[in-house]
Amino acid sequence: MFVITADQVDSRNDRDRAGELVKQLTTRFPDAFVLPPDQTSGDEIQMLLTDAAATLHAVLAIQRANHWSIGLGIGSVRTPLPAATRRASGGAFIAARDAVTRAKRTDARFALAVDGDAAGPGGALTATDVEALVAMLLLVRRRRTGEGWEVVDLLTGGRSQAQAAAQLGISTAAVSQRVKSSLWRVEESALPALVKLLAALDGTPSETDQT
Repeated sequence: MFVITADQVDSRNDRDRAGELVKQLTTRFPDAFVLPPDQTSGDEIQMLLTDAAATLHAVLAIQRANHWSIGLGIGSVRTPLPAATRRASGGAFIAARDAVTRAKRTDARFALAVDGDAAGPGGALTATDVEALVAMLLLVRRRRTGEGWEVVDLLTGGRSQAQAAAQLGISTAAVSQRVKSSLWRVEESALPALVKLLAALDGTPSETDQT
């Protein structure tokens, strides 16, 4: 299973953003969470997911807000599950805690850890390898301008480049240039591979309470 722990950056000098992020995630991904995003302590939120694609898209959404360090933990979760994320436990939660602590010291503000330091099938790729690839994508997205995001949001929402140009009041050539500068095509081609790598790391059965 996948646990995301996100800790607000420089929270002492900023307002509490946890509530609005929880609302944003539950609105955008209403069916993605086994346990919904939960404010666990102060300026930190935590969530539990089973699907690798949903997990990656949640990480991307959190990163875009640019106010969070993100730790992704992969591994076992103790069952039966409690009603609230903040009461859940297991190896994936411990891994996410370790990851978010390390994420605060990275350029991408992202880190990944696997319960038991597992690797992918055959040991071909480790958690460290996959972390590096996700971090590279996050850094690419961080360089995207506001104008680039305008076009990307319209295209991912189903608009054609011609429709995006008409809505923004610019030429189709300008839209094409924004797409190129934003490296959106690179991101789109990388996402399926990253989802497969995350899914490959998620091979640990759940722990079961014996009490």
